Amino acid sequence: MKLKYIFQGLICGVLFIVASCSLVKDPLDTYSDVTEGVDSAGVNVVFKDKAAVLSHLTTLYNQMRDRQEHWYLDLLLVAEAHSDNAYAGTTGAEVVPFENNSIEGSNTVMNRDWNRYMEDVARANRLINNVDSVVDNSFTNTQREEIKAQGKIFRAMVLFDMVRLWGSIPVITKEAGDITSETIGDVYGDYFPAQNTQEEAYRQIEKDLLEALVSAPNNNATNKTLFTKSVARTLLAKIYAEKTLRDYSKVIQYCDAITADGFDLVTDYSDLFGMNATKTDAKVRNTKESILEAQFFTGGGNWVTWMLGRDLSNYGNSFTWAKWITPSRNLIKAFQDEGDQTRYSESIVYYQTTWSNYYPAINYPFMYKTRSAYNSIIKFRYADVLLLKAEALIMGTSPNLSAAADIIDRIRLRVGLAKLPTSVRGNKDAMLDALLKERRLELAFEGQRWFDLVRLDKVETVMNAVFAKDSGRKTLVYKFNTDSYLLPIPQAVMDQNPNLVQNPGY
Repeated sequence: MKLKYIFQGLICGVLFIVASCSLVKDPLDTYSDVTEGVDSAGVNVVFKDKAAVLSHLTTLYNQMRDRQEHWYLDLLLVAEAHSDNAYAGTTGAEVVPFENNSIEGSNTVMNRDWNRYMEDVARANRLINNVDSVVDNSFTNTQREEIKAQGKIFRAMVLFDMVRLWGSIPVITKEAGDITSETIGDVYGDYFPAQNTQEEAYRQIEKDLLEALVSAPNNNATNKTLFTKSVARTLLAKIYAEKTLRDYSKVIQYCDAITADGFDLVTDYSDLFGMNATKTDAKVRNTKESILEAQFFTGGGNWVTWMLGRDLSNYGNSFTWAKWITPSRNLIKAFQDEGDQTRYSESIVYYQTTWSNYYPAINYPFMYKTRSAYNSIIKFRYADVLLLKAEALIMGTSPNLSAAADIIDRIRLRVGLAKLPTSVRGNKDAMLDALLKERRLELAFEGQRWFDLVRLDKVETVMNAVFAKDSGRKTLVYKFNTDSYLLPIPQAVMDQNPNLVQNPGY
């Protein structure tokens, strides 16, 4: 097989051949040398027809369902256990460093994630770069543009996770060519790329999303698994809140556009994460609050459940060993101090265990937002968008504290909490604190907390103080500082690519 049929994304050591099989029963796509490697005339092609393109698009979508280690499980480890929301959960040497701030480049979780993200980028590039060359009279230009738009949204989502984790990353938008004695000088940089700056990475994300808005599918109220215009707008709102591209007027613009797309808060918070009355299925899928979710059904359930707690659809399954991401005493106290029983009971549950790493085994807390093999994993939802708009109203060049308070009150009233007091509503610093607290309680165990602290420069203030206030946390190894905002680039990746430079502090 020629190298042009190999995913260029694993340029740092593992060349991933584009042939995929699922972690569950169904294959991700139908790739093979025969079906995609050649056309009917025997000429080498990437996709021989529209069906092959659609099969590869299915592969991208199935990444959201079948390969959750990096974009969900490990991202939660960073966002929750590396913040004040959770402890690592296990005593494993690769997991505990996220809790006690001792992560090094040798960490295998980081190495796995880097490689998985790069695989995802390569899959997206393969789609985006080759759709237009497919010879198929049934394949219209409109269909091609819609497919490319979905690929660009997927690539933007992957790059957004990567740039927030590692900062300067290689921004790869093309596939590598064949390596021969004649071409090695030309293609070497494709296989061993240098890093782009954070701004260059964000600009590529911005470009992908703005281009995708033209042709991506519209929001579908009955199918929230699609890379739609609404997903692109959500990501645009998020990137414009980041320090590198910060433009709070654009945050408000895209948050309002998501509202115009028809999203709203569900009335009952438990609709987002609950199960049906018989505990045989998710309570609701495709709620009006969900913007993008991965869905799971009978016969191909969500395996991440048994990494985080009990699978309530199979109560005793894989519950003999300690789980990741144990709710912290500090977070539990935050719920209790606020009197926030609704979100507390939807976020944290208690079981008896055979281990006592952080709590007595008789009454051990677990994160509860992924509670069965059939519950959706919600990647983006409207409450996050609303609170992001509140942040923009507080922190923008012309603050509107009253409008921001109205948004926070709306989130609070849904779960039976009182409105913010007047003393808070009129003070910018108090409003920012109220916003961060509301995001913490509303979005606990949804992969937001660490990135909120980084975005608003609260890491040192919050994290260096929490170890003294939370008796359950392991001893802090390194004090948090500005170098802590980014994680180390995996050492194995750096060893294989001499053009990469390690982040400061590692």
